[in-house]
Amino acid sequence: MENTKPEAWNTPSTPRQENKKVVAGILAILLGGLGIHKFILGYTQEGIIQLVIGIVSCGAISGLIGLIEGIIYLTKTDEEFYQTYQVGKKGWF
Repeated sequence: MENTKPEAWNTPSTPRQENKKVVAGILAILLGGLGIHKFILGYTQEGIIQLVIGIVSCGAISGLIGLIEGIIYLTKTDEEFYQTYQVGKKGWF
């Protein structure tokens, strides 16, 4: 006798995708010079590079990069963002 649980009527059949678009976008705009948004998305190497550039340039160059990336993140649709930055692992812009 097989003991299986019936699926609940309100349980999604596919696992929900964790979308970090808003968090990454806001952190990129506010703290872009530190590269924290890169670490949130799982880009450790890119985050370290942006952090070092931010320290060396006093945040000028990497702050501008963070601002641009934050705007790009927030203007993409949820699905585009997920496919590009979380599935595709596009590290820069």
